[in-house]
Amino acid sequence: MSKRDYYEVLGVEKGAAERDIKKAYKRLAMKYHPDRNQGDKAMEEKFKEIQEAHEILTDSQKRAAYDQYGHAGVDPNRGGGRGQQGADFGDIFGDVFGDIFGGGGRGGRQSRARQGSDLRYNLELSLEEAVRGKSVEIRVPTLVECDTCDGSGAKKGSSPVTCSTCHGQGQVQMRQGFFAVQQTCPTCSGKGKIIKDPCGSCRGHGRIEKTKTLSVKVPAGVDTGDRIRLTGEGEAGEMGAPAGDLYVQVHVKEHKIFTREGNNLYCEVPLSFTRAALGGEIEVPTLEGKVKLKVTAETQTGKMFRLRDKGVKSVRSGNVGDLICKVVIETPVNLSARQKELLEELEDSMGKGKDVAKNRPKESGFFDGVKKFFDDLTN
Repeated sequence: MSKRDYYEVLGVEKGAAERDIKKAYKRLAMKYHPDRNQGDKAMEEKFKEIQEAHEILTDSQKRAAYDQYGHAGVDPNRGGGRGQQGADFGDIFGDVFGDIFGGGGRGGRQSRARQGSDLRYNLELSLEEAVRGKSVEIRVPTLVECDTCDGSGAKKGSSPVTCSTCHGQGQVQMRQGFFAVQQTCPTCSGKGKIIKDPCGSCRGHGRIEKTKTLSVKVPAGVDTGDRIRLTGEGEAGEMGAPAGDLYVQVHVKEHKIFTREGNNLYCEVPLSFTRAALGGEIEVPTLEGKVKLKVTAETQTGKMFRLRDKGVKSVRSGNVGDLICKVVIETPVNLSARQKELLEELEDSMGKGKDVAKNRPKESGFFDGVKKFFDDLTN
């Protein structure tokens, strides 16, 4: 193998930082790895050259010797670096793919007890409760740390022992040709420790099932889809690892009167056609009680009236929305004979033909449009 400059082999500058050297090495190793180029001797030699350069330049002592004396400073025959004779495709495979698949590289990665799982609790609130906020108590079934063994899983007076298969690493390495694959230790299931004398309360699991009662403070202004996070109130972790979190998912029930959109509230207000025609004051509901709303004369159905600051206070910005009232004109029902006579008199007083446009412009305009439509069809 030709002894090219190691920095040139990896395509980095002489003063390159170690992270840049490793980055260049991984990129090249992925490209020239023998498994990707089976039967190609040239690629295999190239891969060995890349590996040798990486090993020298990521070892501070070997790199210093190489920078000062060149290849002579790391010649294995002179007590220097390992060079090409010690090439181990299994180790390099672990280095390249370890970050992707969670493998350990040389010697594996120290096993860690798993953190407890996060939990979700669905909390249903009325609109009034969501708008004003409140404290509620919830009951959550979960896994908690065993009090008897303090979460270790071992019987009181004893303790877990190091796994003899993985020597506490939680992983074992399987080699097949060029490959070195890290697998979870089958003896300890990745924990790195074995419980020979399990706790009688939790049967060696370190956790027991329990229903916790928690107090949740719901801030004013929450809405459907908002989440309240209770740190550390999820499932207990394994062997003393941190507990997960509890997420309280808010759902606001439908209201009989109001509909919420953002920080605004909407409601429909029925209005007699007499009051709509003459105008005046009416009472409308809000979440704080009734208020007076002034209706202008000749109000049409569907008209919106806005009541400022009668909506919801935002849980994030503190801004207060509005209450928007949509007027719906109500046609009277169950009329007496006298009431019908009065309506007939009102109808007659408005006249017919061109006089209709004065009192009912929308009706007049509609029928004029219909007449034009049919005239155009026949012409």
